Amino acid sequence: MAITLRLLTMALAGCALAGTALAQPESLLDVYQRALQNDPAIREAEANYLATAEVKPQARSSLLPDLNLSAGLSHQFSESPGGAVVGGVGAQSQAIKTEFDSDRDNWSVGLTQTIFNWAQFATLKQADKRVTRAETDFAVAKQDLVIRVSTRYFNVLAAEDNLASAVAAREAIARQLEQAQRRFEVGLIAITDVQQSQAAFDDAVATEIDAQRLLATAQEFLREIVGEIVADLASPIDDLPLLTPDPANAEQWVQSALESNLALMSSRIAADIAQDDIDIQRAGRYPTLSLSAAYNDSTTDQIVTNFPFAGDPIVNPSRQAPEGYNWSFDLRFPIYTGGFNRSKIQQSVYQHRSATEALQRVARQTERETRDAYLGVISEISRVRALRQAVESAGTALRATEAGFEVGTQTTVDVLAAQNNLRRVETTYSRSRYDYLLDLLALKQAAGSLEITDIEQIDGWLQR
Repeated sequence: MAITLRLLTMALAGCALAGTALAQPESLLDVYQRALQNDPAIREAEANYLATAEVKPQARSSLLPDLNLSAGLSHQFSESPGGAVVGGVGAQSQAIKTEFDSDRDNWSVGLTQTIFNWAQFATLKQADKRVTRAETDFAVAKQDLVIRVSTRYFNVLAAEDNLASAVAAREAIARQLEQAQRRFEVGLIAITDVQQSQAAFDDAVATEIDAQRLLATAQEFLREIVGEIVADLASPIDDLPLLTPDPANAEQWVQSALESNLALMSSRIAADIAQDDIDIQRAGRYPTLSLSAAYNDSTTDQIVTNFPFAGDPIVNPSRQAPEGYNWSFDLRFPIYTGGFNRSKIQQSVYQHRSATEALQRVARQTERETRDAYLGVISEISRVRALRQAVESAGTALRATEAGFEVGTQTTVDVLAAQNNLRRVETTYSRSRYDYLLDLLALKQAAGSLEITDIEQIDGWLQR
């Protein structure tokens, strides 16, 4: 019956997308690979990782020499009235004005090298942890993408199953209504049976419309990740293997999760980083020592022109070309900063406390999620098997009810109830198989071992 639902759903999808070329259904692995390229969330996580990775060269740069080259070129002109002008035989006279014209060019090379700064050394050490945490968070984002894609993939399949069930129910009730009308016309049944069939048919039409909307919504959720509507998805095979988790012990899975869960590992690193922040802030009370050296060279050409009351202007050119170098050691020892250093240290202590509590919260959450995922797989296996038998039983009950209706021992209401029960059990059975696959992935994620091979395994259980 599950095959019938899938075939009916595929037919409906083909009608909805008329004009689209027939193509092989896309598997979970296909959709994941497309999401890996198009999902904005995973690209955002990658960009955040790459941005955080730059803290390492930035921290290292503070311990390397800082070399600067500077150069300048300037021109100055000024004019002032009056001024003494040297005349003949030592005599002086008053000038009408004096002009000052100067050109100057200079360049210098400066070097600064940290010799001791504990805060910079501690920051460089901490940078490795920041990069490691960024890598871990990116890996968390990749695992989260697997779960998001899988969840929305199987939600689309479940919505298709619901629509297929609704269509099948409407068609079956339509046949029941037509049969009831014919039987009423020949006087075999009362008008009440016809009215009951009509009411059931109207309700089936409304249910089908709602199922169509839910399918469109599920497809939109998947499109949000992939970037486009995926019309045809591969569904699980009928003889889906129901694998018990290995090891078959919840506590072993919990222990593995406490050691390897990526979100928990990220929280541990965050607590270590917060501890390093305390050391970095305390380094603000330590002395620092640095070396500075510079070489300077400049040239200044200036012309002073005096204009006397009588005679030619008197021009006095001059040139200065000083050059030199200097070096110095700079030792700084903070004595009092107005309480700033003390406040920064206390702030980092509180932040470390927050990171430690967050680590404890994530550890407890990881333990709960792992046990829940393990029990989910175990219970879903039993549930799938039970629902498989329920589908067979519901089918047998419907055939018996229809036979009883033909001989007059069952009413229209009995037939409609049996039909509804079969459709409900069929869709619940399909949903339980999807939930089993999702629980498998959730267990691997909680244990920190979720990889692309897990998608490939599930992909092998899908029919194309």
